[in-house]
Amino acid sequence: MQQLEPSVKERVDKWLNGNYDAATKAEIQNLVDTQAYTELTDSFYKDLEFGTGGLRGIMGAGSNRINKYTIGAATQGLANYLLQKYPNQEIKVAIAHDSRNNSDVLGKITADVFSANGIKVYFFKALRPTPELSFAVRELGCKSGVMLTASHNPKEYNGYKAYGADGGQFVAPDDKLVMQEVAKILSVDDIKFDAKPENISYIGEEMDEDYLQKITSLSVSPNAIKRQKDLKIVYSPIHGTGITLVPQALERFGFENVILVDEQTTPDGNFPTVIYPNPEEKEALTLALKKAKEVDADLVLATDPDADRVGIAVKNLKGEFELLNGNQTGCLLVNYMLEAWEKAGKFTGKEYVIKTIVTSYLIDKIAESKNVTCYNTLTGFKFIGQIMTQLQGKETFIVGGEESYGYLVGEFVRDKDAVVSSAFIAEMTAFYKDKGSSLYEALVDMYVKFGFYKEKLVSITKKGKSGAEEIVAMMERFRNNPPKSLGGSKVVALKDYGLRQETNLHDNSTKELELPKSDVLQFITEDGSIISARPSGTEPKIKFYCSVNKPLASKAEFDKVNEELEQKVDKIMQDLEV
Repeated sequence: MQQLEPSVKERVDKWLNGNYDAATKAEIQNLVDTQAYTELTDSFYKDLEFGTGGLRGIMGAGSNRINKYTIGAATQGLANYLLQKYPNQEIKVAIAHDSRNNSDVLGKITADVFSANGIKVYFFKALRPTPELSFAVRELGCKSGVMLTASHNPKEYNGYKAYGADGGQFVAPDDKLVMQEVAKILSVDDIKFDAKPENISYIGEEMDEDYLQKITSLSVSPNAIKRQKDLKIVYSPIHGTGITLVPQALERFGFENVILVDEQTTPDGNFPTVIYPNPEEKEALTLALKKAKEVDADLVLATDPDADRVGIAVKNLKGEFELLNGNQTGCLLVNYMLEAWEKAGKFTGKEYVIKTIVTSYLIDKIAESKNVTCYNTLTGFKFIGQIMTQLQGKETFIVGGEESYGYLVGEFVRDKDAVVSSAFIAEMTAFYKDKGSSLYEALVDMYVKFGFYKEKLVSITKKGKSGAEEIVAMMERFRNNPPKSLGGSKVVALKDYGLRQETNLHDNSTKELELPKSDVLQFITEDGSIISARPSGTEPKIKFYCSVNKPLASKAEFDKVNEELEQKVDKIMQDLEV
């Protein structure tokens, strides 16, 4: 084993000689015997980091992998945190899991460890969406919750999302306090794996009923739905948890013509019909689009494995099905909700919407036109949830979201919610159809009214230890040597959220940014383009978000302006040299 770094060899030996089960040791020994040094290094070069949202990683044996022991350590650390924060109180937690391989097993281990620590566990009997877990935490008065999922990552991954008492993922200072407690679990012997069954109760369909009733109560345009109840909706859960609630939610809203993509309705952690179970990827919607063409659908909906994200497709101006990106769907949803609230006379002057700093600034313009406050926050839905919790009872949240296909309507949940979003996207489609417009035509009309905003996301994957180092180097290069111009327009400002500082590049004057520290850079050009760079917090990727805009005089000019903006985005990405 001389080809392994000493620190890696030390961790390997610790697992081979420690109190781990025979199957785990055999898996590691096999890697040693076959001299699989690269895999051993990736599996053991560090401890899988319990980040501000929890854990996510490849399943397998090792300190940098998702397995019984890393999940156990995370749960023990979280249990220790809860016991310290809520002394002499009954502590309750809710646990759910998605359709991924081993999610149910890892969920049971999580329940066992909590129960062994004297914590009352509410464990969903069967797989359920992430947003229902958030809902359950709030409904049951839990102090925490855990969702076993790796969201839309490839099938090799699994993960662990940790939630606080408000049903949102942990935010400062609690996120760091939980991380500190998890980091203190230095030995497998510190983890209490022996369950106390009397501390575990099971959640059944009664929670589904409560959740569905509450989200149905949010509907703003029931009459339009009645008139358009035959709206043809094609839906795919992409082998995930969405099948448990999305069709029911659509039915409760009043839609009677929901067509399922049969090949993808059965939950399956191998995701056999797709490369990535990610509704952001066109390939993942191949079967849904095929079905939509067959039945001449009005709307295509597809949710990711834990049903917190939704992708959609509608017919464009040429009558061809086109996937909308997360910014387009988010802008449409905000525009519709504010229009419908205004029409229904629901405004009181205390309403607000929320978006992230890398999500289209068209949303800010739409909100401003209705005198509705638009809050901007860091990437990650937990920050949206944090604002909602801070403003609860003072202001009214209508809708919010982020460009990565995650949206929320109403205040019952504190995470992105593809169940309620799917229902409202269908309602929105019915609303516009009732007015003689397709959803795509509504999109173009919105651009004519507010300006044509075009966004594009470019993700670059850098795997393993060397990849992580490359991403750090790339961010440092941009931080120290920002580009002088992008897309033919001068870069006039640099927002460095890591330093919480905005620099005016004309005179190098600086001012403080209000949001918390985050490794994000934003370049703002003279003509109003905004380009953001940030390493992903959940995947081995660096992401570049590009937003350009231009007035759109009429529907007739759509193709021309669309092409101009497309070329501009391409030029900006070339200028970044990524």
